[in-house]
Amino acid sequence: MAPAGDKKKGLPEELEAIREAYDRWSAQYDEQENATRDLDERLLPQLAPPLDGRVVVEAGCGTGKNSRWLAPRCARLIGLDFSAGMLRLARRRLPDRHVYYLQADLTAPWPLAAASADVVLFNLVLEHVPVLAPVFEQAARVLRPGGRLYVSEYHPARLAYGRGATIAGEGGVVFGSYLNTEADYLAALAAAGFELERFAGWGEEPGRPPRLLTLHASLPGV
Repeated sequence: MAPAGDKKKGLPEELEAIREAYDRWSAQYDEQENATRDLDERLLPQLAPPLDGRVVVEAGCGTGKNSRWLAPRCARLIGLDFSAGMLRLARRRLPDRHVYYLQADLTAPWPLAAASADVVLFNLVLEHVPVLAPVFEQAARVLRPGGRLYVSEYHPARLAYGRGATIAGEGGVVFGSYLNTEADYLAALAAAGFELERFAGWGEEPGRPPRLLTLHASLPGV
């Protein structure tokens, strides 16, 4: 599979722009104030599927902020991200032998074998994906029968409210989020063969929609 940073291999122009913006942002990402990122990190220990002895894929791992909690609890952790800058920080943060980081475009075939993982997690990455179905199809492909999926993303209602992430690009251009509705999430999960277990909104504020949407789903077992 082509690395995410290789424009010659066909990464869409708008995703290339977001990737480059995240490369620039990577050095400050963990230090900047970010209530949504911090809420996602607090919810993970409460909501993550069982991890003991399992192979876990962290799709859109960024700087490895959640990897720190995931790594000691699983047999193998594989982080995927299309930003080389983010991955450099993640590798520096977690050099453990059972943790692997790969540069990958989540909208293209992932560089992982079919039925090779037990859990796939998405945290604050799918808002940058214009169409969800191909991404969930890849998650279903790499999961074993009975595999679990956990999603924690900007709540679609909050994106519609205009509160998604914005990343300043060169020339003052701002790259940010695609609005995928709750119905889009549910349809894409079903099309990929997942069975929805539960979903919820988190981080309500007076007069504003929830900050995060979380989803739990699984593949049918053998």
